[in-house]
Amino acid sequence: MKSILITGGAGFIGSHVVRLFVRKYPDYKIVNLDALTYAGNLENLKDIEKEKNYAFERVNILDADAIKEVFKKHQITDVIHLAAESHVDRSIHSPLDFVYTNIIGTVNLLNQAKEDWKADYSKHRFHHVSTDEVFGTLGETGFFTETTSYSPNSPYSASKAGSDHFVRAYGETYGLGYVMTNCSNNYGPNHFPEKLIPLFINNIIHKKGLPVYGDGKNTRDWLYVIDHARAIDTVFHDGKNHESYNVGGFNEWKNIDLVKLLCKLMDEKLGRTTGESEQLITYVKDRPGHDWRYAIDASKVNKELGWSPSVTFEEGLSQTIDWYLANTEWLQNVTSGAYQQYYEKQYN
Repeated sequence: MKSILITGGAGFIGSHVVRLFVRKYPDYKIVNLDALTYAGNLENLKDIEKEKNYAFERVNILDADAIKEVFKKHQITDVIHLAAESHVDRSIHSPLDFVYTNIIGTVNLLNQAKEDWKADYSKHRFHHVSTDEVFGTLGETGFFTETTSYSPNSPYSASKAGSDHFVRAYGETYGLGYVMTNCSNNYGPNHFPEKLIPLFINNIIHKKGLPVYGDGKNTRDWLYVIDHARAIDTVFHDGKNHESYNVGGFNEWKNIDLVKLLCKLMDEKLGRTTGESEQLITYVKDRPGHDWRYAIDASKVNKELGWSPSVTFEEGLSQTIDWYLANTEWLQNVTSGAYQQYYEKQYN
């Protein structure tokens, strides 16, 4: 029986991966390992927390001894590694936090996997989840492919690039079995409201300003988080050993066009006058090292493994807004930090 450790499983993407695996694979044991920092929220998993094949461990991946104990306790056979510091703006102000978690934390996991699985690496898999930001920035044309040279421009993307290199190095040096996925910008339910879409949904609800960097023409490829979880499932089970796969939504939007669409949908759903939310848009000074354009070529995972997005961006964005409007208590808890106080009391 597989016993899969999913790191960062209480976070945005991780919680959707945990839910998918717990429900789809009842014969697997799914161990959610999360430090429950500000972006990790067990409320994301209320619906599956009592399932027989689910276990939770509050552990920071910087704690190598605790990781060792989790591997031993649950007889971990595979890892899906999502735990990471991921907010670019935070990385600009606190780059060392990203170095420690994203690089040292990843190496701690690799070391334990190497030690526990050394009898036969072919029976185990380390799935490392990364980002398209490691490739740097694009001009008006072109796409990131799996062979695009790394050229990170922020402390966040540099730390993720470092973790990618260590995963590859452990595969080449020690023979550790791994697959890697590099995804584009995710959106969807349970997203902590520091990122663009959930932040602006929350701000529109409360009629607060919508700060757009620069001229708003920076372009991103957007991926519905539930589709990303499906892609991780597909690559984990069917991806070729020591291969990487780019996962994108085939869905490019300039930031300002996305914000205007979001405003339009929010006005409709909140019963406001058309154009009312657009009046909240304000342009602010661009952040340092702001990449101009990301665009993923996801043809490899599509052609070789049969994965493709299940919804259009308009459909996914509408479903995302509906989720936030139906879960205002969740949104209030995460923005107030009340859940963090509960964790400190519960876990001392």
